[in-house]
Amino acid sequence: MPPVTVQLLGARRFAPLFATQFLGAFNDNLYRTAMTFLIVYHLKASDPQAGAVLATAAAGLFILPYFLFSALAGQLADVRDKAWVARAVKVAEVAIMAVGAFALTHDSIALLMFILFCMGVHSAFFGPMKYSILPQHLGRQELLAGTGLVEAGTFLAILFGQILGGLFTPVQAAWGVVLVAVLGLAASWPIPPAPPLVENGRLSWNLAAETVKLMKTARANRTVWRSILALSWFWALGTVMTAQLGPLVKTELGASQEVATLCLAAFSVGIAIGSVLIGRLLRGRVTGRYCAASMAVVALALFDLVLAVDAFGPAQAGALSPAAFLASLGAWRVLVDLTVLAIAGGAYSVPLYALMQTASAEGARSRMVAANNVLNAVWMVAATGVSATLLGAGLRVTHICLVLAGFSLVMAAYCWRGLRE
Repeated sequence: MPPVTVQLLGARRFAPLFATQFLGAFNDNLYRTAMTFLIVYHLKASDPQAGAVLATAAAGLFILPYFLFSALAGQLADVRDKAWVARAVKVAEVAIMAVGAFALTHDSIALLMFILFCMGVHSAFFGPMKYSILPQHLGRQELLAGTGLVEAGTFLAILFGQILGGLFTPVQAAWGVVLVAVLGLAASWPIPPAPPLVENGRLSWNLAAETVKLMKTARANRTVWRSILALSWFWALGTVMTAQLGPLVKTELGASQEVATLCLAAFSVGIAIGSVLIGRLLRGRVTGRYCAASMAVVALALFDLVLAVDAFGPAQAGALSPAAFLASLGAWRVLVDLTVLAIAGGAYSVPLYALMQTASAEGARSRMVAANNVLNAVWMVAATGVSATLLGAGLRVTHICLVLAGFSLVMAAYCWRGLRE
């Protein structure tokens, strides 16, 4: 009998959802990367400082909708058929990307930024649905495998979107984002119905009050809240690491942009591998027993990464090509550390998502995922701000890695005490 992961990828109750979320994550990053490159290397090429400010603002604009609309998105996915929600979001994506294609080819920074915000809204509404629908379509023994595939697909989609977004011309990117949006809509159509699990549910449009209520409800469920806190550290860690990979490669290793892409690939593929393997290791059981060990491995890999970077030697005068970089044994140590770190990260996050899904009340599952998205966004913004402050104070990227390693050990202890069973 084929493994559960293979069976799910061929099953209508999972495959259309997987394809839809993969294409959505891919399109987010294709557009965002293409837009950033267009601004930094063309529209603001003569003013690097302005380009850097706009790139930072773009990251904030994409996250902002998670603060603003997650409560509403969670309510919507709980009171309407989740398959309908998926299709409605994908219809909106086609319209958004049609305007986005115009923005990419007409050099309007204001419109480019507005469309990025709209794509953040699109993702904020899709997020609660994509996790809360899984327990309705999958058996309990399949939940870890399905969650792992969603997580793996998300990170691979991010990687491919970032790579192609950097390679495409604005015209190619414009065609690409529209085509992918249309494919995403087509993929969403066969998602089986997932009717609401509450009767006579109503939407509240008081976003601030509902967000506060959402977080209070999440805190009332100990397992859900602890899973959300642990997941928030995963996303904070991942945000800082992916943001600092480029500077780490350039300033500490003296290597080229292609080497930075190689390191990003090792990180993304590692998370995908860990996300799939943990389901096989746990044999479908939903438990947090390995979360503490996984985060401890993350911390150890970060410590060794710092040692590996320091042992690599001072940055070269010129940027090392991938071939020159890989000719050094020290380079392989760096890549192994990044891959091990990422595998452990994937193995850490997937059981937490499954715990959050299974511990939530059936009629509030989407709202608990929305609460997770809100707190994840808070931690990502906070982690980015702290790392920027530390770098501004003169710390090196390797020092940031040491700080991350220390906090990872703290989170490992937290998981050991609160989520082991």
